[in-house]
Amino acid sequence: MHDHLLPSDDVAAAYVDLRLRVVELLGALPEQTGDLPVPACPDWTVRQLVSHLIGVPEDIITGNMEGVTTQAWTGAQVSRHAGQTLQELADSYAATGQVFDDVHLMVPVPANSQVVMDAVTHEHDLREAIGDSGARDTTAVLVALGWLRFAFSTRLPAGTFELLDAGDVEAYELLRSLTGRRSSAAMDALGLDGAGISAGLRGTPLAPPEPAD
Repeated sequence: MHDHLLPSDDVAAAYVDLRLRVVELLGALPEQTGDLPVPACPDWTVRQLVSHLIGVPEDIITGNMEGVTTQAWTGAQVSRHAGQTLQELADSYAATGQVFDDVHLMVPVPANSQVVMDAVTHEHDLREAIGDSGARDTTAVLVALGWLRFAFSTRLPAGTFELLDAGDVEAYELLRSLTGRRSSAAMDALGLDGAGISAGLRGTPLAPPEPAD
């Protein structure tokens, strides 16, 4: 049942590495970068996106999981960190890690991998917003794809994941496609079934935006 998921120790280590990357990235950004819009999350600025990225482990630590994944839940995370500078956000994320790393090891399978999937998706939302193309070949990307394969293999077109196994689609691009960050046409250009994937993800938080009329 969990054949596609990476071992829990690898999942936890991938999240630690991800957090360190984001903390380092935030510490190097000019403060005004925090007000940039995030194309993949158009309702959020960079600062608000990072507030959500920090808020998820905070809520797991405190057991605040009522309404998980809803707009009210994520909105509360954004409000919690409103007004913080990018350096303050970086410091908050680093401090959270001192507790969360141990907690994450106790998060049951497959939810532990889902945490990484959400985080690495937003890591690359952040990088896209600031024009940074780094960290595309990381264990976190593979953890995320393992969870996506586990969660959506029966909803997505046959052969979608086999393209990754064959090396036909870059892991990063498959991740962005399966988390609603690529249009149907862009997925077609990669050799994927854009319409089929869009239909398979419809009704989930990972569904791509509907095309404009």
